[in-house]
Amino acid sequence: MDLCHVSTTREKGWYLALMAPNVKGPNYAWLDPSRLYCHPQGLRDCVADLLQPFQGDPIDMVAGIDAMGFILGAAAAAVLQKGFLAIRKAGHLCVQTVSQPYTDYSGREKVMEVRTDAISPGLRILLVDQWVETGGTMRAAIQLLEGLGGVVAGRRRGYWGAPMGRVGALSLHPALVALSPSLCPTGVAAICIEDSEGGRWIREHYKCAHCVPPSLQPRFDCHQ
Repeated sequence: MDLCHVSTTREKGWYLALMAPNVKGPNYAWLDPSRLYCHPQGLRDCVADLLQPFQGDPIDMVAGIDAMGFILGAAAAAVLQKGFLAIRKAGHLCVQTVSQPYTDYSGREKVMEVRTDAISPGLRILLVDQWVETGGTMRAAIQLLEGLGGVVAGRRRGYWGAPMGRVGALSLHPALVALSPSLCPTGVAAICIEDSEGGRWIREHYKCAHCVPPSLQPRFDCHQ
């Protein structure tokens, strides 16, 4: 789709056609979603679709995951008129941080970190990334935020178990345990949450928003 073209119908997800396919081979992701960010209406509609499920939910802050989650997260924070918290790859922040190892979608072992001075117990956070494939990156970010006492707006009421996968059990801040009976959901947002084991876990335990219509979900899950 041309970057100057705007769909006349603008149905949910129309802007997904703006994404660019991989032309460089298997060492790269199968799709480049960042092309849609170049389209002003596409970016606005994408962010609006991600925020729609959270209309009326109390959100105190938006957090985005390094690096592409910074774009959507900062855009969402601007629309909501909230602050933005960057969850960084380890080694870039010159302040006090906590870190979390994880395995990304490609199977590589990595470490992320977040500053410790921005989250107070009970702070309700909307967590944003560009894409959820295996779910390892998103679950590690959830563990970081909830370990500091943040509420990833969208934790389902009554669920306080440990996440599955490589990130290990959640170490919940004591304030979260005290707040659990009355938590208001916020959640997790990404252009696509794939129907992987990790993606299903996130959908089951958190309020989620994504942009892929049900009719297209199987194609995205198969990377077609």
